[in-house]
Amino acid sequence: MPKTQYYTATSLDGYIADDDNSLDWLFEVERASGEEDFVRFFGDVGAMAMGATTYEWVLDHERLLDHPEKWHAYYGDTPCWVFTHRTLPSIPGVALHFVKGDVAPVHREMTRAAADKNIWLVGGGELVGQFADRTLLDEILVGIAPVTLGSGAPLLPRRLTTTDLELVDVVRDEQFVRLTYRLRN
Repeated sequence: MPKTQYYTATSLDGYIADDDNSLDWLFEVERASGEEDFVRFFGDVGAMAMGATTYEWVLDHERLLDHPEKWHAYYGDTPCWVFTHRTLPSIPGVALHFVKGDVAPVHREMTRAAADKNIWLVGGGELVGQFADRTLLDEILVGIAPVTLGSGAPLLPRRLTTTDLELVDVVRDEQFVRLTYRLRN
C-alpha cells in the first residue's frame, strides 16, 4: 500500500533549516550512504509536495531557473505540488502544481498521480504538520545530523506522542542516524 512519507534531515536540536532558511549546515556532515539512501527512497516516490520556502531554497540553491535540467536529474518527471499563498516562478518543463488551502483534496490528487507509489512530503515542517493533522501522514524518516542550530524552522511543529508514533527502524551512517517512525493513525 502506498505511503505518505516525510523524508527529511534535522539538526540534533530539531531544526530542518536555520534562521535564514538555509540547509548549508546539512551538507557539512559526512555520510557514507546518504545519496544511495535517497536514490533507493526516491525510487518508490510517485508524487511530492513542498512548501513555498522549501521550493524557493531549492530554486535558488540549485539555480533551477537557469538550469532546469538539474530538477530532472534529481527528480525526473515526478509531479510536485508546491503549497503557497504567493506567485512563484515555474521551472520550465517541470510538472509543478502551485496550490493553497486544505491539504486533503490535494493529497487525493497526489495519490491519483502517484498511482501505486509513495508520496514524499519534502518540507517544511508546518506543511507536514497539516498532513499529520488530517491523518494523511504515514511515516517520518528523519536523519539526525550532529549539528545544533539554536533556532530556525522546526522539524514538525506539532505535538505527537508515543501513542502517535512507533519506532520501526534505526540506521547509523557515519555521523548521521536515520530514524523511521510509523504514525498510528
